[in-house]
Amino acid sequence: MQCSRCGFAASQPTRFCPSCGLQLGLTTPIPNVPQYQAAVAGVPIEHHDARARGFGQFFGIHPTIAFVALLVDLMLFGGDVMTMGALLPVSIGAGFVLGIITYLAQRKWYGDDKEAASIKALILGLLTAIPTPLPAALYIPSGIVGLIHKVRGK
Repeated sequence: MQCSRCGFAASQPTRFCPSCGLQLGLTTPIPNVPQYQAAVAGVPIEHHDARARGFGQFFGIHPTIAFVALLVDLMLFGGDVMTMGALLPVSIGAGFVLGIITYLAQRKWYGDDKEAASIKALILGLLTAIPTPLPAALYIPSGIVGLIHKVRGK
């Protein structure tokens, strides 16, 4: 085989010229290449897809949900402090409603699967129902992770 660029004549058939490195066009099939399955037995492909998206998909929440959760939690905490806990049933109801909204938004806007969206919704609903300002320490970082994830394009 002879190289068209440098004229080197190779004694054996090769894919690249030993002298200049030009691809000579000779391709040889690679025997016994393993074929990998798209999913492990019994686990749907959608679960693998969500896990493959990484840190932002796993820990992030949609920025709008983070902002709404922060506002709702601050309002409920202020009411609980002023009434010395008498509005706790309202906080529990608001946490439940926020959980439903979070589930729907995570599925539609953020692209979470059912399991991930329900876990995030339960966590946000529970943290909202607890009469402390501590949940803001989770809403804000998760919202920032979600914003970065959405800006980068998943």
